[in-house]
Amino acid sequence: MPVQLPDSDSEDELPPAWEERATSDGFVYYVNHQSKTTQWSHPRTGKMKRVSGDLPIGWSRHVEEATGKVIFVEEKTQRKSYTDPRLAFAVEEAPSQVGELRQRFDSGTNALQVLHGRDLSGKVALITGCNAGIGFETARSLALHGCEVLFACRDEKATKAAIAKIFHEKEAAGSRCKYIPLDLASLRSTKRCAEQVKQLCKHIDMLILNAGVFALPHSITDDGYERTFQVNHLAHFYLTNQLAELFDHTSRIVVVSSESHRMSTLPASGLSESDLCPPPHKFWSMLAYNNSKLCNVLFAMELAKRWKSRGISVFVLHPGNMVSSALSRNWWFYRVLFAVVRPFTKSLQQAASTTIYCATAHELTGLTSLYFNNCYVCDPSGASKNEPLQQSLWQISENMVERALQTTDNA
Repeated sequence: MPVQLPDSDSEDELPPAWEERATSDGFVYYVNHQSKTTQWSHPRTGKMKRVSGDLPIGWSRHVEEATGKVIFVEEKTQRKSYTDPRLAFAVEEAPSQVGELRQRFDSGTNALQVLHGRDLSGKVALITGCNAGIGFETARSLALHGCEVLFACRDEKATKAAIAKIFHEKEAAGSRCKYIPLDLASLRSTKRCAEQVKQLCKHIDMLILNAGVFALPHSITDDGYERTFQVNHLAHFYLTNQLAELFDHTSRIVVVSSESHRMSTLPASGLSESDLCPPPHKFWSMLAYNNSKLCNVLFAMELAKRWKSRGISVFVLHPGNMVSSALSRNWWFYRVLFAVVRPFTKSLQQAASTTIYCATAHELTGLTSLYFNNCYVCDPSGASKNEPLQQSLWQISENMVERALQTTDNA
């Protein structure tokens, strides 16, 4: 059953007798016609809003001679209004502290609801592993709202079919999607992907590290590393750093992790490559997944610190428990288990909502190094906040990438 959307694009309806207005320099204020008072904060949320200082193209501001009131005129149609047209694009001022965030969405919210009323025209998102599952719903939702989406995926046929599906739904949205080859099991492929992206783009607004593998048997990539670790963490680490020049203070890095990171067994001190890439006799697929998801959080937290001076926001999230997606495809037992619990878990649209929220929510502007679940900030595991562990993973990851690329060059 579809979830009902709000009646208007406004996130917060005003109480009766209240009116929203804006000053010429873009500050929103509120008028109570019953009490004849005004205030700067929203009467329900207590938040302040701002609008762009310029009127939309085609609108002009005038003062009525008879009443002395400000009136707005759309030049093409000569339609007149006492309501400032900029109010349609008013956004809450970003909170200065995490504690000031209010929860607007929850586990039942889907991605398109998070984007309701948003125009992402001119924005560019690069998403890994988005030809199916949660990643596809993330890409689809952004494209339907005007964003240009780069599908960084391994399977060209499946990716082009996914883009065609969006094109069939909305031609303009599908035309904004582009396939970029990326095999995360190959650092060479990861490097080529980054080079192609840099040729196509001068700036990336959203980098969404979504791709991941689950329940793989022990196997080694061509770079010499355990596959789950390389695909879920190491290649994403390398890709992000290769694209560093395309990010600025308006960019967001969104890392899709999992609550499974709380069940990792990585040592809190003395982290080594053998902990990250265990030999076959010490390997268990579920544990390898849990450890790789902790690596996602550790990486995001360390990246946030390193890039904080650049104003780049870095967020990490849990999309949902046992969501029915292609993640479970590698072992029949997990396929059966995921199918059994499917009626009790999130839909793919609901699972994509937290990713979309982290990538686009206005109130997260200026914030960084946060972990989200159900579209709201929450506390990650104690291990993920271990700064020496964050730094150790970063250094080991750098060494592993450098060694693998040198080996490939010399081969």
